[in-house]
Amino acid sequence: MQRKLLKGVRKMPDQDPGRRPEAYLYSNAVPDAQRKKRFEDFLKERYHKDYTLVWVEDKSIDSGFKLYVDNEVYDWSKEGRINQFKEMIRRRAKEEDGPGGKELITLFKSSLESWNLEALPEEEGRVIMVGDGIVIADGLESVVYGEIVLFESGIRGMVQDLRPDSVGIILFGNEESIMEGSLVRRTKKTAGVPVGEGFLGRVVNALGDPIDDQGGIMPSDYLPVEAMAPEIIDRQAVETPMNTGILCIDSMFPIGRGQRELIIGDRQTGKTAIAIDTILNQKNNDVICIYVAIGQKASSVAQLVASLRKKGAMDYTIVVNASASESAPMQYIAPYAATAMGEYFMHKGKDVLIVYDDLSKHAIAYRALSLLLERSPGREAYPGDVFYLHSRLLERSARLSDETGGGSITALPIVETQAGDVSAYIPTNIISITDGQIFLETDLFFSGQRPAVNVGLSVSRVGGAAQTKAMKKATGSIRLDLAQFREMEVFTQFSNDLDEVTKNRLAYGQSLMYMLRQSQGHPYALHEQVILLVAGTAHVMQDIPLEKNGDFCLKMLEYFHRTNAEFCEKIDESGDLEEEDKTVIIETARRFRDIYKASSNSAKLSPI
Repeated sequence: MQRKLLKGVRKMPDQDPGRRPEAYLYSNAVPDAQRKKRFEDFLKERYHKDYTLVWVEDKSIDSGFKLYVDNEVYDWSKEGRINQFKEMIRRRAKEEDGPGGKELITLFKSSLESWNLEALPEEEGRVIMVGDGIVIADGLESVVYGEIVLFESGIRGMVQDLRPDSVGIILFGNEESIMEGSLVRRTKKTAGVPVGEGFLGRVVNALGDPIDDQGGIMPSDYLPVEAMAPEIIDRQAVETPMNTGILCIDSMFPIGRGQRELIIGDRQTGKTAIAIDTILNQKNNDVICIYVAIGQKASSVAQLVASLRKKGAMDYTIVVNASASESAPMQYIAPYAATAMGEYFMHKGKDVLIVYDDLSKHAIAYRALSLLLERSPGREAYPGDVFYLHSRLLERSARLSDETGGGSITALPIVETQAGDVSAYIPTNIISITDGQIFLETDLFFSGQRPAVNVGLSVSRVGGAAQTKAMKKATGSIRLDLAQFREMEVFTQFSNDLDEVTKNRLAYGQSLMYMLRQSQGHPYALHEQVILLVAGTAHVMQDIPLEKNGDFCLKMLEYFHRTNAEFCEKIDESGDLEEEDKTVIIETARRFRDIYKASSNSAKLSPI
């Protein structure tokens, strides 16, 4: 731990219990007898006991004084009075629901006329120890858990540990300006973050400060970082689809607005790609997206932002970045701050999609803080409340009832596994909190199956309730067919002599697997997914060579757009699929298959 002594720190001597208590008056001039008597009378009236007033010369105070009584300070200096006035303006502005230009000037003038200075006590403490983003301080006897404290250098911190004789504080800033003996003052406020429409299209840190060199942001409000999750009676069932544009997910593991669906898998298996494609698919869907990067490389986040901006997705997206170079406290607070930003839009009746990338690193940051605060370690050295760490975060995602606005927050937490072990501590915790998981398998990824979704281990507990009628009818028995294919593939991989029925089932299963392959950054529209599913389950693609399956699917969709544009629009608008619609899709797909085969054969016969 870093231990430094600050010169000139006001150090109060320990009081002798038998002596008369002392109060310390700091000013640049000796108070006369009359003023001294007024101070003593004030102390007796406020604290109901006699104090000995000790004057200390302080040339840094131009006018006014500072009166220290036990652990409280009455700041009557010029700076203290200005801060008091600013706080009063802030409170009045908040009561007036954030007035703009002229209204703020009017409010400023009226507040100046009605401003009555009064001596208000402030509780102060002193730093005992500082290092690794953690401060241990004493003297803050009435401070509460989660309260924001302010150091004399201007750095903010949050109380995270309460002890009989000291408090543990995590820092939201550079610790170099804080030394042993530095003063720390209570603010009597919990952690809050600025929110508003102005944050759309911006990259901010965990405190809501912009870090994208595009100027400041005018917030509409400040919301607490830690907030209670909506009550059960304030929620409604998850029934509205949150389409990802990814065929294998929307068909078999649908996500609804207000759901919490975990994306889990080893490193470099395409977890972030699924989340980003989901964000891209929300364009023109009136969904606000928030991407939270926790412990990521700054270069990776910059590339991601550039990709979103290039495709027009930053217009409805906020990126909250607590990169690997940030301190553990900043990484710890980031997902809570981002959720507060989402709650601002949710309470206005809007739908929000929030991606936590990833909660494994978030848990590691919290473990580091807890160990530095000397909390007892448990399984895998995580503290005992690590489950509550994520449950109180993810429970804030919900779909509100119509009476409370009808907005929603849909959460896509990401968790990284080690060697596919989903039974590790953090993965099992988050699996038990969420409403399903999408498991990405390393073997599938490296075999070319992307997205590498394991159909057997993935699940959505909302199921068909979050699907459109068209998607339900088009999906059919595809999940069961794929499960049978994978089981049959295991038993037949060592056999050479297969009957025709088995060969057909294997060919059908392989055609489905290749149909589910999808390029990153190209989400499908609803009608495109319906066409592919109906054609795939009707065995239209079974005769197409596997290496040409992707090309066939793309060209078949182009063919539908050219020849049946009105039919495609009808599916998107109605969200339904009649039996005659299925017949149209199958007949058109077979007609295109014959055209595709004929063109392929003619290409083979053409001279070089």
